[in-house]
Amino acid sequence: MTETTYTVTGMTCGHCAASVREEVGTIDGVQNIDVDVPTGKVTVVSAQPLDRERVRAAVEEAGYQLTA
Repeated sequence: MTETTYTVTGMTCGHCAASVREEVGTIDGVQNIDVDVPTGKVTVVSAQPLDRERVRAAVEEAGYQLTA
């Protein structure tokens, strides 16, 4: 199991967090997603390390930017 924290910009509310959870949740192997809107931190627990570009694409599909 792998836990990785990303920083996402542009989220301002619970709906934003839900959108990010929904898109990142479509990536194979994702088991849990925790989104902290005030800090922009998105912590993803997955079965194996995730491809960063795949996570970036999912975040962008939700309408936000992956910064770190």
